[in-house]
Amino acid sequence: MLPLPALFALTTTVFLGCLTEVLPAGLLLGMSADLGVSPSVTGQLVTVYAITTALTAIPLTSATLRMPRKRLLLALITGFLVTNLVIAMSSSYPLILATRVVSGALTGVMWSLVAGYAMRLAPPGLTGRALAVAMSGTPIGFALGVPAGTLLGELAGWRWAFAVMALITVPLLGWVLVAVPAVPADPVGHTRPLAASRLPGMRPVLATVALFSLGHNVAYTYIGPVLAGLDAATMLGTALLVFGCATVGGLVAVGSALDRHPRAVLLSCTALTAAAIVLIGLSGGIHGLVLAAACLWGFAFGGAPTAFQAVTALIAGPTADAAQSLTIAAWNGAVAGGALVGGLLLPLGTSLLPWCAALVVLSPLLFSRRVVLSAPSDQCPTGR
Repeated sequence: MLPLPALFALTTTVFLGCLTEVLPAGLLLGMSADLGVSPSVTGQLVTVYAITTALTAIPLTSATLRMPRKRLLLALITGFLVTNLVIAMSSSYPLILATRVVSGALTGVMWSLVAGYAMRLAPPGLTGRALAVAMSGTPIGFALGVPAGTLLGELAGWRWAFAVMALITVPLLGWVLVAVPAVPADPVGHTRPLAASRLPGMRPVLATVALFSLGHNVAYTYIGPVLAGLDAATMLGTALLVFGCATVGGLVAVGSALDRHPRAVLLSCTALTAAAIVLIGLSGGIHGLVLAAACLWGFAFGGAPTAFQAVTALIAGPTADAAQSLTIAAWNGAVAGGALVGGLLLPLGTSLLPWCAALVVLSPLLFSRRVVLSAPSDQCPTGR
């Protein structure tokens, strides 16, 4: 059986990290007015977070490989407590921006740590399910956390949203202390992330991660203008809600299939995401088609990060903690890159974005058979 109390503590940690990263997007106008800066400048609080995560995941994970995992987990949660509390209390935009840099660095290590931690806690044959449980904090954050945090910000002020995130960490620290077993540091501590990148099959998978995230964010970042170009701007809120809820279903589906069919899961997430983005472009603004596309997109996207991390761990074996930082760096670098590429394409017409995004998502499968061949075979062992 899975050690659910420990895994749910990891889920809450992931939820906290996800919410810390994306919540400023939902509080943009209130923060902008209160801090005396433009909305575009306030939006950089999200951008700098993603860039910092991408740049620091590899070196900080490498530096902490020999640190006992539970001690590191507690240190990261404490870091979220401090940084969110500073943001809640500060009236200085430069200080908040600097604090977001620190938060982004914490998150890069957290993603690498939690994936390996969850898989080490699971009995043989259930590592995929354990990873899905731990990573469910991400879709829950998108589906429930962001709307709830945004509503709290509208009702009580944006500072309270960050204060509540800081308060969540207090019982979480006690939960981790009681329920999460200690596991040793990386058993192959001398294996660094860049050395893990040379493992057979690792580079094609990392390319797939980067291009999937890039294509997804080209479309997702600018879904508002895309729907407006289809005369469906009023569907934005509903479409995002459907997307967020569907991510939970996608993660459940991936968790149930990942241990037996990792190759099929990897290919399905990629192909269905591209199909959903294309369906948005073909919808003509018809509400039913827009919602169907949002549902399919959320379902495919919900399990994708977990699938990529699981495949990375399967390839890396005992060096999984080091290898996870490569996946995190590739994913978050592409988050920032997707916003940049989409912004460059936007003046050429919103109708172009879905097609370009879908092509980027599919490109590893269209142009390189190595991605398919190097993915772990179905029904491969997942015990560690």
